[in-house]
Amino acid sequence: MAVGSCFVWTLMGMLAVLCEATEETVAAPVKDEPMFGVLDIVLIVALLGIAGWWLFKRKDDSSSKPVYTIQPTTLGAPSQQTGENSFIKKLKSSGRSLVAFYGSQTGTGEEFAGRIAKEGIRYHLKGMVADPEEYEMGELINMKDIPNSLAVFCLATYGEGDPTDNAMDFYEWLQNGEADLTGLNYAVFGLGNKTYEHYNAVAIYVDKRLEELGATRVFQLGLGDDDANIEDDFITWKDKFWPAVCEHFGMEATGEEVSVRQYQLTEHPEINPERVYTGEVARLHSLTNQRPPYDMKNPFLAPVRVNRELHKSGDRSCMHIEFDINGSKMRYDTGDHVAVYPENDATLVARLGKLLDADLDTIFTLTNTDEDSSKKHPFPCPTSYRTALTYYIDITSNPRTHILKELSEYAQDPKEKEQLRLMASTSPEGKQLYNQWIIQDNRNILHILEDMPSVKPEIDHLCELLPRLQCRYYSISSSSKLYPTTVHITAVKVEYTTPTNRLNKGVATCWLSNKIPPVDDGSPPMVPIFIRKSQFKLPTRMQTPILMIGPGTGLAPFRGFIQERDLARRDGKPVGNTILYFGCRKKAEDFLYQEELEGYEKTGLLTMHVAFSRDQGEKVYVTHLLNQNKDEVWTVIGENNGHLYVCGDARTMARDVHDIVVQVVQEKGNMTQEQALAYVKKMEAQKRYSADVWS
Repeated sequence: MAVGSCFVWTLMGMLAVLCEATEETVAAPVKDEPMFGVLDIVLIVALLGIAGWWLFKRKDDSSSKPVYTIQPTTLGAPSQQTGENSFIKKLKSSGRSLVAFYGSQTGTGEEFAGRIAKEGIRYHLKGMVADPEEYEMGELINMKDIPNSLAVFCLATYGEGDPTDNAMDFYEWLQNGEADLTGLNYAVFGLGNKTYEHYNAVAIYVDKRLEELGATRVFQLGLGDDDANIEDDFITWKDKFWPAVCEHFGMEATGEEVSVRQYQLTEHPEINPERVYTGEVARLHSLTNQRPPYDMKNPFLAPVRVNRELHKSGDRSCMHIEFDINGSKMRYDTGDHVAVYPENDATLVARLGKLLDADLDTIFTLTNTDEDSSKKHPFPCPTSYRTALTYYIDITSNPRTHILKELSEYAQDPKEKEQLRLMASTSPEGKQLYNQWIIQDNRNILHILEDMPSVKPEIDHLCELLPRLQCRYYSISSSSKLYPTTVHITAVKVEYTTPTNRLNKGVATCWLSNKIPPVDDGSPPMVPIFIRKSQFKLPTRMQTPILMIGPGTGLAPFRGFIQERDLARRDGKPVGNTILYFGCRKKAEDFLYQEELEGYEKTGLLTMHVAFSRDQGEKVYVTHLLNQNKDEVWTVIGENNGHLYVCGDARTMARDVHDIVVQVVQEKGNMTQEQALAYVKKMEAQKRYSADVWS
């Protein structure tokens, strides 16, 4: 009020001066100019008008002025969560007591969680599937408020013992928090690969940590091995899991499992084409109306600028492909991965449509019958069956047992029905038959329908059952400093004949092999991609020596490493020893980037050891060369505190390299085996021993 009074009194004082000046102007001689002109008078009048309006408004607002108070802030208390990110609210509102969380990079973990939730109804446990990234996981402390509640975690281990992207926040919450989880009933199934050193590390940690925080383990930890038969591991675990759940809660199963459709079909005879998905990952028209930022749900449509063959001869093919990311605002670091969204072969899609007697151009929508589920559709809808089978559904992998069980309901031939039911069972005979007929003989859904002609599933049901087609990840084989606007990959084209004499083709590599840029100025082929960050990085200091082991396409990230260090050398910076162990079959056939690597060798930047496994009678691999050069290895990792990198096959090569490194440390470092193992563990913790491997 004091400020307003001063404002008004100031204006009144200015008005008084104006009046006095006007009077003086009238009495003064004509030759004297007035103190205030017409513009000054207009300005003063305007100011008086504003002052009057301000006083009137202040008086009018004073009676309705709100009272503001400062309230204490509640930081994410789980009991306060009532919005869409509250799984407790969804459980209570829908009368559920089972929640199956998943940590999934390729979709398998999500699929297993869905199967657990679906089967729960047989055991009086109505369930829901939940992505931990979408919910407030602190609400686990409130699970005890729901009678007979159970949380199941299907968690994959990714990379070097890391959680999947969607489970990262939950994993860190467990690591850093001290929540009281007393009253939480839980079980954990892990998805891992025994060829990796950190086998199922995430599931093992979560299982142990939940117990430490007071939760009750209802059934023992299950460990699935994707290198063997993870489906067999899962159904074996699940076969014992449900009886343990019944015993824990004092319940009994309701009887035989009934096939229940998760999604409801709607076909659209007439629909605006602008509303129909044509291959987009998430946002409608995202591939025609591109806008950053680009990520897994919004890939960038990158032009292919180069696609050339790296093999000089032979019956195999390895491609060097360059994607143009100029203008995308995407950035990558040397050692990162690029993800490619492929398409299924159009011929396979057409054959599948014919086997199902389906009109592939029919537009349809599959809608989740569970209205509380955050997943409304299994893939972007509405779309056509052709689009779904081309872009969204995996039609080339080996179907899992629950799919065979659903297929058996469509079999008209009793023998085919019985065979499918047997393979879907958990009996030793069923598991053996599934392993032989599906896994070893490498049959996909198309092969099954061809070999069992009486099986005619509804196409929409098949679209519901089959897993999502996943993006493929490739190590980037270029330096971001040398090629900031292009991403290079090095990929072997996958083609092989199955035991049933069928030609199987790699979905992504065979699709990419046809993405050939035109010789003229025509439009280049386009590929949906996004960048995924990696921990596979060069040392911060260029002087640090590095030793790289990468046979075959394991060379890919090291090409980027070498390019980056060569760029530093040309800029006059000191660069440490750069040593590469590379292997291929024959020097004349598949020595990848031979001229380029030999050029770096001539400049003195690169020391290269190459093993050609089939150029002599006895096979020679990079591990043989590594074993012969133990002094060099110890000089790098022991005497000079250097970094060691491994990229390629996890099943044999990476494991053999690890054993050799431990042996080198033990022998050259004068340590016991236990001390040597601890030394290598410390290297891994310091990111001085890094692996980018696959099986």
